Amino acid sequence: MESQPIIRVSNLKKYFNEINAVDGISFEVFPGEIFGLLGPNGAGKTTTIKLLLGLLEPDGGEMEVFGWNPERDDVLIKQKIGYVAEEALIFKSLTPKDAFNFIASIRGLDQDYTSKKAREYLESLEAIEYYNQLIGTLSHGNKQKIQIIAAILHEPDLLILDEPLSGLDAKSVKVVKEILELHVQNGGSVLFSTHIMEIAEDLCDRIGIINKGKMVGIGTMEELRKKANKIGASLEDVFLRLTEQDTSVDQIVERLRVSFKKNKVN
Repeated sequence: MESQPIIRVSNLKKYFNEINAVDGISFEVFPGEIFGLLGPNGAGKTTTIKLLLGLLEPDGGEMEVFGWNPERDDVLIKQKIGYVAEEALIFKSLTPKDAFNFIASIRGLDQDYTSKKAREYLESLEAIEYYNQLIGTLSHGNKQKIQIIAAILHEPDLLILDEPLSGLDAKSVKVVKEILELHVQNGGSVLFSTHIMEIAEDLCDRIGIINKGKMVGIGTMEELRKKANKIGASLEDVFLRLTEQDTSVDQIVERLRVSFKKNKVN
């Protein structure tokens, strides 16, 4: 790509005691791109995101967001991004209306415009009935909707989303996908972590696959298929091959088949 990356990660490392949570990964995210960050549980995806947000300090390597260092310039970076955490970080003692007004206040947004926009998003996600209800009383899926709206209200240049679709029904997932596509069409970018392979394959321009803290594959779907030597395969099959889980899955399936046949005979 010709433009300069808005995220640049080079040989990034983070250790927790004896665990190499992030072990020398490198990748870039460009303007107008949806970049997927995939990996098994514990692979290092959330740790990487927290490092980029300045919530953790790295143990090695380099990283830049908008040309700034997250260790020193985390406040400047947070002004230009919207963040959806894996675990909801919204104010559960507030109503969505109060939360959105608070966000408008601290980000210096026009209150009337923000309120109108928030209501439009709530209506799109079929959550307008919860506008004046305490967030703490909402279901997990509806809390997630509020968190997504809170992340996009200020029209950030970059969205960083850690499992944003958790708890959402199929219709809401479709609406969120449309919101993300409109975001990049208007020049924004997305760093997107998810376990839902079909969504990642459909939505992401490029994908980075992490396993045990290491980047084991990066590129478009075609580039990942070539690396995995699985031309024409789904992202799920490519993912299992690159994370070295395909053989164990085949063995598990075969054991289940044998056990099922034995039980049926008995």
